[in-house]
Amino acid sequence: MGRYLFGPILSRRFGLSLGIDLSPSSKQCNFDCLYCELEGKKATDSMGEVAKVEEILEELREALPRYKPDVITVTANGEPTLYPALLPLIQGINALPHGAKTLILSNGSRFGEPEVQEALLEFDMVKFSLDAVSARAFKRVDRAHDSLSISQIIQGIKGFRSRYRGDLIAEVLFVKGVNDSPEEARAIARVLKEIAPSRVDLSTIDRPPAYKVEGVSPQKLEELASAFEGLNLFIAKRQSEEGSLRQRFSKEEILNTLKKRPWSQEDVEGLLEEESKLLWQELLDEGKIERQEAGGVIFFRAR
Repeated sequence: MGRYLFGPILSRRFGLSLGIDLSPSSKQCNFDCLYCELEGKKATDSMGEVAKVEEILEELREALPRYKPDVITVTANGEPTLYPALLPLIQGINALPHGAKTLILSNGSRFGEPEVQEALLEFDMVKFSLDAVSARAFKRVDRAHDSLSISQIIQGIKGFRSRYRGDLIAEVLFVKGVNDSPEEARAIARVLKEIAPSRVDLSTIDRPPAYKVEGVSPQKLEELASAFEGLNLFIAKRQSEEGSLRQRFSKEEILNTLKKRPWSQEDVEGLLEEESKLLWQELLDEGKIERQEAGGVIFFRAR
């Protein structure tokens, strides 16, 4: 697949997604979230290692005819809006022949910066996280760089929303005992009603986290959802779409993808066609894939 591309991944909400990782070698993020599926690492306000736009685009040119994704998802081992060449990158992606939508997955922290806004306006879909609005809960759950405050972040998101005409999607992830109080949920909901996103996704931890924290129960998630009345709300639940999006993967492609994002058993069943499942089993037998349990669900990672 290459250095920067991974997948395709069967996304719970976006279909078949071909990912672009802007920081493949190390985590570069201005948050150090408790629940992150990447390793814990001190927050930074810039990228020390910067990928070349043309190298990313070349990999994408080769991959698009093969995979025909529903979505091209720009993300990072960290925060993609720290990438200083985000505008020329998305302009280059949009210039390529493909029928996919473009999506960026961000923590929303830099939406108020003019150069970031210009790049985000080029995406079909922008997804941001808002896990807390009180300073105390924000500090606990997102562990942001010292230069950031939740009040400034919220104002930046509101400013971006006033300009953006694409699909703006918010995600709120609840961590047990950290940001899951009814009061915090109601406060988040009030702010989101002011922002008016196209959709709000409520979720909890469903992959092995960086720190020793737990997700809330499905019952608790349903209770918290009551605070978000009036918003287009989606409560995230993992689903398997048998057969419809199965792909042929080589061993190398399987391992490359697992290095970027762990798969559940449902991912395996939904993504791999029969020959690739045999290769998957060989990798398991060879010890190149390891199992890990999180919240009662088995996930698979590359060793």
